Amino acid sequence: MIHLATALAIRDGSVLLVASRYANHSQPLWNLPGGRQQPGELLEETVARELFEETGLRAEVLGLAYLSKSYAGEEHFLNATFAIDVSGFAGDQRTERDHVVAVEWVPLDQIGQRVAVAVVREPLIAYLGDELPRRYAGFHDAGITIEWPDGCE
Repeated sequence: MIHLATALAIRDGSVLLVASRYANHSQPLWNLPGGRQQPGELLEETVARELFEETGLRAEVLGLAYLSKSYAGEEHFLNATFAIDVSGFAGDQRTERDHVVAVEWVPLDQIGQRVAVAVVREPLIAYLGDELPRRYAGFHDAGITIEWPDGCE
C-alpha cells in the first residue's frame, strides 16, 4: 500500500492547488499539494515536507480533514488529507526535477472544473461542502494511472 498525504489550505474563499506533470498524461493534473510518505515519516510530517517542496510554503498542520482510499490495478493507495494553516511564504523552493509546473489559489466554485481526477475531486468537494459524513471516501477503481517521476518520493 502506498501512503500519500495532501494539504488542504483555504484562504479568502480559495483552495491552494498545484499542477503536476506526469509522463503518462499530456496535460498537467491539478491536485492538492502532497505526495508519498517516506520511510519513518509520520503523515503529518509528509504533508508539511511535500507542501514546502512543491510550493515553498510552511504550514501548521491543524488536523486530519478526510481519508480516501483507491486502487489502480494492483496498486493500493491510502491518502490522508490534512487541513493546514499557511504561516508564511518561504520563496519558491522547487527544483528543476520537480513535477510541479504551477501553484495557484483557486476559487472554491472552480474546484470542480480544475480538478479532473474523481478520486481527488469528489472527496474534496464533499469536504468543502460539508457533505462527507464519515470523512472517508473509497474507490475500487481510481480511474487513473500515474507514472511517478524518477526521484519523486
